[in-house]
Amino acid sequence: MNGRARSAARVKKMEQAFQCPICGSRMTVKEDKSLVCTNKHTFDFAKPGYLNLSVRPAKGHYTKELFEARRRIITESGLYAPLHERLARMIKEHTRSSEIPSTVADLGCGEGSHLRRILEACCCPEMTGIGLDLSKEGIVLASKRYAESVWIVGDLAQSPFADGSVQVILNILSPANYKEFKRILARDGLVIKVLPRSGYLKEVRQSIFKNSENRMYRNDGTTALFKKHFHVLDTASLHYPKELNKAELVDLIHMTPLAWSSGKRDIEAFIERDSAEITIELDILIGCPPVSINGK
Repeated sequence: MNGRARSAARVKKMEQAFQCPICGSRMTVKEDKSLVCTNKHTFDFAKPGYLNLSVRPAKGHYTKELFEARRRIITESGLYAPLHERLARMIKEHTRSSEIPSTVADLGCGEGSHLRRILEACCCPEMTGIGLDLSKEGIVLASKRYAESVWIVGDLAQSPFADGSVQVILNILSPANYKEFKRILARDGLVIKVLPRSGYLKEVRQSIFKNSENRMYRNDGTTALFKKHFHVLDTASLHYPKELNKAELVDLIHMTPLAWSSGKRDIEAFIERDSAEITIELDILIGCPPVSINGK
């Protein structure tokens, strides 16, 4: 069975989780090759297996080379391994009493490696992974490497998920759309937001930015906004160093948006070293849908 057929079969089992990003009507898989809504808007499965459900093209710096560097950092360097382990533990702890097999959707998934590592750490075959990103390059790579999940080119502002269809939303170091999150989140679902603290990748920022204002992350406003939209069930912080070798430092620079506004000389000076200690400092917020006064 090729990638297109495998993905079509997987999506067919969960058709109720999708809605047309154009008109909002329900969708069904037709002839194992297309996802079609009741108003005949048709989206074909690509040969590697992904679906392009975006209604607008992506623009920006997100290239195949960036996503390949990101994949190597996530899967080979171990830089984010403690994060994956912590998220898996928190997901299992907070979904333990659920009788519904979890749909875990990574919204802003890039090339899919965070989702893949988290699902592996969960060790729960009943969990179905869905990755969504506006960048086609990232989704193409994800569908070629991680065929066990559903991969979608899509827009957070017009997500192709039906109301209440997702049990766990992951939003890892990526922009959020809380209005859509609340719409698609199941009544007993979780939304997990990972955001940087002030020390996150501080060695990179201190090396390539001359302006001290660019050397520090501030997430107080992001945390407050999350708490405005969701009832907070749990929080956690991670702070640890990781030694990266020269090749890994090159990949780190290539994958991070920090380098997009930096001078070539500063970047070259950073990656000339044989190794460097890199700091990971993150906050994890876990929320659930707010409960109204009348309990509805």
